[in-house]
Amino acid sequence: MAIFNQQSPAKKDVPSFANDAAPTPQAAPTPIRETPAVADFNPTQSAPPRAAAQPEAKESLIAADLTIEGKIEGAGHVRIAGKFKGDVNVQGDLTIEKGAKLSGGVRAKKVIVAGELEGNIESASRVELLDSGALTGDIKAGSLTVAAGSRIRGHVECGWGDKDAPKSNGGKADGKPERDLAS
Repeated sequence: MAIFNQQSPAKKDVPSFANDAAPTPQAAPTPIRETPAVADFNPTQSAPPRAAAQPEAKESLIAADLTIEGKIEGAGHVRIAGKFKGDVNVQGDLTIEKGAKLSGGVRAKKVIVAGELEGNIESASRVELLDSGALTGDIKAGSLTVAAGSRIRGHVECGWGDKDAPKSNGGKADGKPERDLAS
């Protein structure tokens, strides 16, 4: 019995709404659909491995309405807009905003003072004292930029590398004592 191979004139699965339409003499053959294109998600350039890329340093903020006492240590950047009493030791940059006050020692890669700093800056590669800034303390830095209108009181050592740092002969390589900047 070859019932499976016979085609019956009976209607095959036709939706109910199709019965309302006029019968068509013969349905058009359905076109063969091509397979859709496959997207290539492989990057054309290989990204450097994460271990080789340096992570972007994050910035921490002490807001203008905060007063904090303690110690800050870390690898990121610090921005002080409020008041902080204590030492700051970061591998990134330190910014003291206009109207902010920091009382304590500072070790950072770059220090920008627009507010007030009472304390020493040690081993910074660059220090910028902006026109609204006031610094009371000693500075040891690779370079120092002092804007007109800023105030500074303390001992300054700039531009000395490790190999040509002054010996203990009164402060300068030529034997004459260094001048304290006092106003």
